[in-house]
Parts: sequence; C-alpha cells; structure tokens
Amino acid sequence: MASQVNPPRGMRDFLPAEKARRERVLGVIRSVYSAHGFDEIETPVMEESDRLHSGLGGDNEKLGFAVLKRGLKADDLTEAADPLDLADLGLRFDLTVPLARFYATHRSELPAVFRSIQIASVWRAERPQKGRYRQFIQADIDIIGEAGPLAEIELMTATAATVDALGLTGWSIRVNDRRLLVGMLEALGFDAKDHDSALITIDKLDKIGQDGVVAELREKGLPGDALERFFRRPQTMELLSFGERLIAKGLPPGADAAVIAHLAAIGLAVDAGQGSPVVEFDPFLVRGMGYYTGTIFEISHPLSTSALGGGGRYDGMIGRFLGTDVPAAGFSIGFERIVDLVESTETTDADAVALIYDVDIDLPALMRLKAGLVAEGKRVRLERAPRNLKPLLAQLAASGFTRVANVTAQGTHGTGDLRFRALDQER
Repeated sequence: MASQVNPPRGMRDFLPAEKARRERVLGVIRSVYSAHGFDEIETPVMEESDRLHSGLGGDNEKLGFAVLKRGLKADDLTEAADPLDLADLGLRFDLTVPLARFYATHRSELPAVFRSIQIASVWRAERPQKGRYRQFIQADIDIIGEAGPLAEIELMTATAATVDALGLTGWSIRVNDRRLLVGMLEALGFDAKDHDSALITIDKLDKIGQDGVVAELREKGLPGDALERFFRRPQTMELLSFGERLIAKGLPPGADAAVIAHLAAIGLAVDAGQGSPVVEFDPFLVRGMGYYTGTIFEISHPLSTSALGGGGRYDGMIGRFLGTDVPAAGFSIGFERIVDLVESTETTDADAVALIYDVDIDLPALMRLKAGLVAEGKRVRLERAPRNLKPLLAQLAASGFTRVANVTAQGTHGTGDLRFRALDQER
C-alpha cells in the first residue's frame, strides 16, 4: 500500500505559479508598509510554552501546537497533571505575543515610538475548512509607544494604502472601542461578571442575526430583552460615518464622551487622508481577543464573508513582560483571504528567457551562454528539447517566461548568436 503523500491536514503545498503570485502580493504589502515608516523584524517560530499560555493570546492559546521537552520518559507521561506539563516550547499562534516579548527584550535598542512589520507563518490547531488553515501567513503592523490616536490613524492609513495598492475596491474599515462596548452593557443592565459571556454572544451577530443573539443571551440568563429593545432603535443598526454626534446616535445615553471624541478624531483623520469616507462606526464590533483595551477595528470587503484583517489597541500586554505598561496598537491583514481576492493575472517578465538545447549540446559552451545572459540581468531557464514542444512552451509561459531560443551544438558561440522568439507567438 502506497504511503500518504499529501501534506498534513490544514497545510498546503504551493506550485511555482501560485508561490510567485503570493510573493507578488507580499511584495506589495512590504513595500507599502515600509513607505509608511514601518520597519520589518523577525522573531522565532517558537516561544516558551509558559509565555504562549499566559493569558495573552485569548482563545488562540487553546489552538497552540506544543513542542515536547527533550528526554521525556514513560514515567513523565503518566505523572503529568496536564499535557502542557510535558512541553517547554510551542509554535507561535499569532505574531502579537512574540512582538510583545521582542519589545521587552530589545526596548533599549528601539526608538521611543517603534513601528514594526512582521510577515510570517503562524500555526493553530484549527479544524481545517475552506479559508481556515493550520499553517497560514499573517502580515502585521504595530506601533508601540504612542498613546494618542495617531497610532490607530497610521495603522488604518497604511493598511488602506496597502489594500488600494493591491487593486481592491469597495472595502471599508469598521471601528468601535472596547470601553464603549462595556458602557453599552452596563447601560443595558448587564452585570460586570457577565460582560465577557455577553460579548462572546454579541460577536456572533453577523452569523446568527439579532434574533439569534437575543435568544442565546436569554438562554444564558442574561438581559436579552434589553438588547432586543436596543436593536429596534432605527439608528442602532446603522453603520455610521464619523463625527461625535453620529457616533453617539448608535449608543445608549451616557456613553463616554472622551472615548467618542477619540474615535471621531481617528475616523475623520483617516477619511481625510483617503479623500473619501472609508471608516464606519459599528457599535457591535467586538473582536474576540480579550487583550484589547480600547479602539478595535476590522476591514471588510463585499466579496468576503469574513474580515480581511483587524486589530486594536492592547495597552496592557507588554507590561506583562516589563512590569510597566507601554501603549501599543496593531493591525493584522488576513493575507490568505486577501490573496484570494487579488486578481489572478498571468504575470510575465521581459527578462525571463528559456534556452531549449539539443541532447548532444556541448555543456561547457551551454553554461557559458547561460552565464552571459545572467550577467546581462536576465532570468534563464535551460530546457532539453522535447519531442512535443507545445506542452513545454505552455509551462514556460505559465512560469512567466517571455522568449525562447534554440541552442544547437553548432551554434553555441556567444549570446549574440542567439535568435530569440516571443513565446506568445510560439503557443
């Protein structure tokens, strides 16, 4: 019986054309983020197990892959009270926890306000399904050390510019603030001890609708009736353009005026930078990560049922490592979702050429030819002449090659002797 040759569930191989497409998208993301003043860093794929499971990663901690300690014996397995007792390391499940550790390690070497880019794979023990993988790429930008609204404004502006540069249109950024969510729950009569449970249910609004949210709150013994009445207000379910009065329209009376002013400053500044309204206030945007302390945001697109990215302010996380709080905010692009939306066009390279050589070619001469073309700045592929040329030409075109030349044993004198033909004329 043949052994299994597919990759592990929830993980994927990428053929050259798809890999090249993904790298083109990553190149745009890196270029735009860099243009907006962010610097790229790299952190290890693994962190200490205790750090990954210290309450900083929210529900993602439950999905982490643990790495067993070296030298374990059978007795260690039977004596462990918890499976994590057997692990000392784990694969990172996001890039935010590693960034917090990185900043705590290198704070003295970094600027007072540090703007970072991290683009790397993360691993989660998800149940594999369409659009949800066990290994996937995250593309994060974070600003550490800026307590004012400028951090959120820069994050949203840089992400908006990135999405525009990728050719996507019709997107918008929804924003809210965890402090307004808590204020809403208090105004509607939810006890403080029930806030987390209530927000978990409200976070399902896009999936189960208003009736489903109200029913689930009632099942939990929470004041779903009060939320139902709030839903019925015509202005409650609007996604509101920005301004302090407009934000207040979507909230119960008595909402924190300072937080509303903070959000209004962010939305108006981002809209001004874009030249048109792209930011909307969503009073029911939750984002499930418990480490968020203030502003939260997501980027939506009409062709995607899930957010294309999101983030928020997490002022309390880095203090867990340093013993003193440091303001921080971040925005993570959902690379795997965005790469599926970016138009898949066949990209060619004017400097990509293929040499189709005879079986009896003089190899030293062939290598001199290739070296000369490479020295001229060309990308060169060597291909032995097949009996049927068409499949080879199609494959070369799919890989981005634009021109071909035949090389014979009698014609390998120099690059000037090559007669290139346009590949699109050959197919």
